[in-house]
Amino acid sequence: MGEWGFLSSLLDKVQTHSTVIGKVWLSVLFIFRIMVLGAGAEKVWSDEQSSMICNTKQPGCENVCYDHAFPISHIRFWVLQIIFVSTPTLVYLGHVFHVIHKENKLRERLNANRTGEHLKAPKYSDEKGHVKIKGNLLASYMTTIFFRIVLELGFIIGQYYLYGFIMVPMFACSRAPCPFTVECYMSRPTEKTIFIIFMLVVACVSLLMNVVEVFYLLCTRVRCGKSKRGTHHTNSLDNPASLSVGPGWGGRLDAEDALRQNRMNQEFESGQSIGGSLDGAKEEKRLLREHTG
Repeated sequence: MGEWGFLSSLLDKVQTHSTVIGKVWLSVLFIFRIMVLGAGAEKVWSDEQSSMICNTKQPGCENVCYDHAFPISHIRFWVLQIIFVSTPTLVYLGHVFHVIHKENKLRERLNANRTGEHLKAPKYSDEKGHVKIKGNLLASYMTTIFFRIVLELGFIIGQYYLYGFIMVPMFACSRAPCPFTVECYMSRPTEKTIFIIFMLVVACVSLLMNVVEVFYLLCTRVRCGKSKRGTHHTNSLDNPASLSVGPGWGGRLDAEDALRQNRMNQEFESGQSIGGSLDGAKEEKRLLREHTG
């Protein structure tokens, strides 16, 4: 497991900058793929070629038959799968580090700004280095998930076309320099089949979690958009405190006066009688004298 330490430490840093489903996906990657691959699968496949037996003594026949049946070892195939699937996540981690570094410099400029220069506040991160997945970071994260889905699906299909999902105990081979069609026998085919199916199930679970995370991000985005549209303030009787007043009033009307002012405005707009409008104007002048002292 020593050779996986560097990759594991990098992926562990992504946990802080991922969604809840992304954290679970990383846990599945750590526990059910890297640890199982390093602790058990490598030992099961350690005798893959040395214990294969063919019913011939022709030198080189066993080697070419093994190469024909397994163009790449299962272990090396899964290692490539983990590395390729993890690469988009590492690219996203690099983007996060770049954003944090850039916004930390921006905070230093804001703290040292004594000339009154207008600077934008940091958008994606806080002082503790935690980021909010939105804007460019959201686009980068979605791109990461998309590539993970494509790579995961590609490796599942590739495994099927290379050697299927079952380790057959015997296969026929007729490649040169074999003198005739020979039968070759694999060691521990049932145990290896169990590992193959297990790694296939984990890959499918990983693929499903990536798809679920895409829908989770989209639903979160739509829900946030609706909440932003619903928080706008309108000048109405239901929201009298949102009324702004002119400079001559010396500030913001209290709730009662704002309610009166709003009611008078609605009376003017609704086309009431001239007498009522004049009464409203007198009331408005009285309020103006009270607040201007």
